[in-house]
Amino acid sequence: MAVGFFKPLLPIILLSSLHLYDDWVSTPSCRPVPEPDPAHSQAHPDDLKVMMVANLLLLGSHSSYLDLLFRDHFVSKFFARSFRTLGPDMLLVLGDVSARGHHLPRSEYASVIRQFHRVLGPFLDLPLHVALGDRDVGECGGLSEEAVGWIARRMPGLDSAGCGAFEIGNVSFVSLNAVALLCGNSGLRFSVEKAVERESVDFRVENEAVRGGESEVERKEARVYEFGWRENAMSAGSGPVVLLHFPLSRNVTPSFGGSSNIFDGREDVGRGPYDLLQKLPPNATEYIFQALKPRIVFSAHTHEFYDHFHPDGTREVTVPAMTWNARNDPGFVIAIFRRNGGAVSISYCSLARESHVLVAYAFLLILSVSMLAFSSTPSLRSLKTMIS
Repeated sequence: MAVGFFKPLLPIILLSSLHLYDDWVSTPSCRPVPEPDPAHSQAHPDDLKVMMVANLLLLGSHSSYLDLLFRDHFVSKFFARSFRTLGPDMLLVLGDVSARGHHLPRSEYASVIRQFHRVLGPFLDLPLHVALGDRDVGECGGLSEEAVGWIARRMPGLDSAGCGAFEIGNVSFVSLNAVALLCGNSGLRFSVEKAVERESVDFRVENEAVRGGESEVERKEARVYEFGWRENAMSAGSGPVVLLHFPLSRNVTPSFGGSSNIFDGREDVGRGPYDLLQKLPPNATEYIFQALKPRIVFSAHTHEFYDHFHPDGTREVTVPAMTWNARNDPGFVIAIFRRNGGAVSISYCSLARESHVLVAYAFLLILSVSMLAFSSTPSLRSLKTMIS
């Protein structure tokens, strides 16, 4: 009788176990990065919490069944669980939404956008900004102003050059098309430089007006955009938060959970060779430092997490890839901008390894089949008759 009572519960037990495991593996594990100055990192209700992800490498209509039924399912669960447990105020995506967007006909690119919206889930109701990566718009040899403008119009907050500037919670952000900054004297690069210098003038005027006690109206009237280069007298770290796809020029090793495999150079990622070593050259790096005096810089592309201080004291955080198409253990970054206007607290969040999830599901499948097979064997039926 006991066995007869237990048998109908088997499917319920197995489904409950599967649901609990599914819920557990979709919960991110976040570790705060040690703060340079813990005294300036006290929590406050007015702090701005931003979730930063990169390198989703979505395949759109070229997705396999494994991508559609397994990887996309878990990425969407990662986003939903992160939204519920971490409560961010905003989502930033630092490029490479698509694995091969610059190769896709425009009629097929819509499938990437639909897939992107599908995996974001509840984040579509939050402020969202997307920077452009090389997989989104292509490399210098095939970079087109018209194509970049077409893609930029489908991403929130970008101008025709793939740049953007916005303010939320008293934190100012400047997003740059880092791909164009690699492309010599192209017209697109000139458009990006105009965006940089426009924001540089804005922040110089803003800082001078604040020091002089001017009102907001007076500050706006004082903004005259002059695109000729001028030395920026602002102090380091007093400018906006800068968002890029490519890292700035530096020579460091991965930190706080990163691995050293990026130094292998080109790897097969997202069904194609990917140069993980690419970064902005020293002259472009210095240009950004001098023009914008960034409060902090966030970059991506390498698939690894870095936390690095440049010689002038500027902090750069590189966001890891959030896809199993790029690495076995995807991750993201939570940045909390403190209301005191200076401190930024960083947490590195890792997600379940794809290999661990596959092994666990295989084990649950084998266990389910074994239990169901055992419950229907003649010996067990005889035992049930004797007990009854």
